[in-house]
Amino acid sequence: MSYMPRWRSLIAALVAASSLVACGGGGGGTGGQAAVAPAAGSPPPTGTGTPSGGAAAPAQTYDIAVDGRNWINYRRTQAGMPTVTENAQINNAALGHSEYLRTNNVMSHDQTAGKPGFTGATLRERLNAAGYTIPLSGYAFGEVISGTTNGNGFFMAEELITAIYHRFVMFEPKFREIGTGAATSANGYSYFTANFATRGGFGPGIAANTVVTWPFSGQTGVTPNFYSDSEEPDPVPNINEVGYPISVHANIDAPVTMQAFTVRPRGGANLQVQVVNPTGSATQRTAVAIVPLAPLRANTTYEVSFSGTVNGAPVTRDWSFTTR
Repeated sequence: MSYMPRWRSLIAALVAASSLVACGGGGGGTGGQAAVAPAAGSPPPTGTGTPSGGAAAPAQTYDIAVDGRNWINYRRTQAGMPTVTENAQINNAALGHSEYLRTNNVMSHDQTAGKPGFTGATLRERLNAAGYTIPLSGYAFGEVISGTTNGNGFFMAEELITAIYHRFVMFEPKFREIGTGAATSANGYSYFTANFATRGGFGPGIAANTVVTWPFSGQTGVTPNFYSDSEEPDPVPNINEVGYPISVHANIDAPVTMQAFTVRPRGGANLQVQVVNPTGSATQRTAVAIVPLAPLRANTTYEVSFSGTVNGAPVTRDWSFTTR
């Protein structure tokens, strides 16, 4: 029996009295889910592939949870934001959720009391149960999950970054800590969960009233396409194969507005795109993306231009990247 890779994410973040929610979550924290591949210590199955990275890319351990976490931090560094620190309690929450997904053969951010492997109905409850107590204020948490037959932790993390609603969670600059966990069923289908959190105030993030971009300026080897139907929710509901999502990200407490956001092949015309925002309150959107409505061309340099505001301050960014 074959399985289609699936990615689901959920984010809800509390900043003062405002909240922002993406991917169907809620409740004053950030959340999301993802599933991963084979057991720790096993090399990936033949043909699963490893995403390309530069000289600073982490070494592969073949432990899905470790490789996924390391790849997330590698990409955060490339984007120009702080890394997130491994937290053993958050690891336990993430592992428990992956085991729940595997045991019950489901893909969900929620758990049902009484079912095998139950550790908490919501992400907040699972974090609390693992000993990572969420306070009443000054916190944010999020979760992404992936399910696939691919046993490569780098691949799974990279695919989650490609899926734009998941990227919104993973590239929140002010998250401080991370926990990851993976579980694989007897038929080789793997579940990967990455939980992100901060409490007692937010992390340093990026400089005030600025943004980071993805792809980053000068990035090469960018994937030309994305299969929109693989993500829940679907960012481009009427088209499956689209171009690689392009995004800008600010700190969680710095609302972003977009005035113009374009992409074009060097020397060519602007592409037709769809704007994708994190779901939730429009006043607290701290990232924005565009998705080209057709796959990008291979081995082509694309020029991107963004103008808008961050926390009311004007921001303009012009950069380029090249596809593989």
